Order: sequence, then C-alpha cells, then structure tokens
Amino acid sequence: RSNSMIGMDDLLQRIRIEKLIWFSEWHGIDHWERVRRNGRIIAESNGGDSKVVDYFAYLHDCCRVNEENDPHHGPRAAAFAIENRKSIQLSDCQFHLLCEACRDHTFSIPEKGKMTDPTLAACWDGDRPDLPRVGILPDPDLLFSDLAKNLAEEFSHASNISLGAIL
Repeated sequence: RSNSMIGMDDLLQRIRIEKLIWFSEWHGIDHWERVRRNGRIIAESNGGDSKVVDYFAYLHDCCRVNEENDPHHGPRAAAFAIENRKSIQLSDCQFHLLCEACRDHTFSIPEKGKMTDPTLAACWDGDRPDLPRVGILPDPDLLFSDLAKNLAEEFSHASNISLGAIL
C-alpha cells in the first residue's frame, strides 16, 4: 500500500475512535463517502485536486459537536487537520488548500466576477449536493462549479442529489 493510503487509514482510524459524529446519519461516514464521490466527479470536471478532495470529505464535518447549528465545526476541522498533519500525505500547498476548504466550507459563497480555486470548488460543491439529506435543496447561486450548478438546477426537484448516481 502507498504511504498516502496508510496515512488516510491512520487518520480515519483516529476519527472513528475519537469522534462520535462518525456514526451520525446526517454528518457521519455515509455523508463523507458521498461528499468524496461528488467532489471527485467535480474535481475531474474542473481540474481540482482529488487528493485534497478525499481528505476534505472525511475531515470537513468530523469535529461537529451536534447535528444542528454548529458554526465553528469547520475551523475545528482545520485545527484537527493541523494536529494530524503527519497522517495527511499532501504537499504544503495542498495542505493549505485542505485547511482553507475545511475552515470555510460552511459560509463560503461565490463572489461575482471572482474565480474560485477549482479544488476549493470541488470540495465545497462535493458537500452541498448532499444537503437534501437534512431537508435543504442546494441553491445553484451558492455553488461554485458549473457542473454542480447545472445539476442543482436540473435536479432541484429530486429528494437527494448524488452526482455519482446522476453521472
């Protein structure tokens, strides 16, 4: 096995042991797997970094303290990533993007006329199409990638949007 897989396995083992959110129906491992799948599809379409997307998928909600309103879970996830840097097999540049993606995933919105880094777009848009699981339909105006925007518009009537199931 490659070092990156060993690092990911170590990280997932730590999350599984330390974070009860792992077992959550809304914000746990099943959601993270969908975020990973969605984010990889978007990264493939926009040139984002799928390695960063993989780590983001498993880290972005791992530090939630509840299922409802927890506005600081993203910054806590970024801090958790920093604490576990040795298990995260990314370059410093990739790691910086990962921390930004985790820290800002809840409140980031597209800025008119400003391009968003394709990796950040893949991370954030990998998460947002899974919002119907908590009763929220993704707003295309709050998505970053053309693929996610188009799919959100096209499938806004669906009860759950999974890019892997659509593509």
